[in-house]
Amino acid sequence: MEEALPTREAMEFDVVIVGGGPSGLAAAIRLKQLSPDLAVCLVEKAGEIGGHILSGAVVEPRALNELIPDWKEKGAPLETPAGEDRFLYLTETRAFKLPTPPQMKNHGNYIVSLGNVVRWLGQQAEALGVEIYPGFAATELLEEDGRIVGIATGDMGIGKTGEPTDSYQRGMELRARYTLFAEGCRGSLSKQLMARFNLRDGRDPQTYGIGIKELW
Repeated sequence: MEEALPTREAMEFDVVIVGGGPSGLAAAIRLKQLSPDLAVCLVEKAGEIGGHILSGAVVEPRALNELIPDWKEKGAPLETPAGEDRFLYLTETRAFKLPTPPQMKNHGNYIVSLGNVVRWLGQQAEALGVEIYPGFAATELLEEDGRIVGIATGDMGIGKTGEPTDSYQRGMELRARYTLFAEGCRGSLSKQLMARFNLRDGRDPQTYGIGIKELW
């Protein structure tokens, strides 16, 4: 007879956000700005906020201006304005300079480490009262009566054969009136949602682009 698994503990929130990237953190910050009394929880699978963010980016600050107008005074890590644009056509041996398309001009933008920007956003969210849990991967959708009522984090202490070890600990249920999925491009739970609620029906297929970036 198989031993029954221990019951998962549950925590209740107004909003649970899955994913600690720019969109998830911006949503958490905006929610607390609009309604400071909301109980907002954010889970991030990386061991720290910003841990899974590709470092190096050029950021247009318009959204940040709207979200946190005094970001400069608050010490946001946007310190290097983009000074020059070069649009090149590359051959095997040469590079030909072409006119820079309007949508690729970066005047007014900033060269940043996006990981540092996200860590700073995490600090702003926590200062507003958002509960942030890094190192907790959301692995399961909680559904009741056809409605998503939260997520569960993964169990810890699983052996190589899939059996619980002495350090086994069940995941947590994080329940909420609203659950926001900000996992990035086709996250694991997002894909489950797409299949469960037929969200891809009648939609164009996913498209991908390949680029080259040099980080100094």
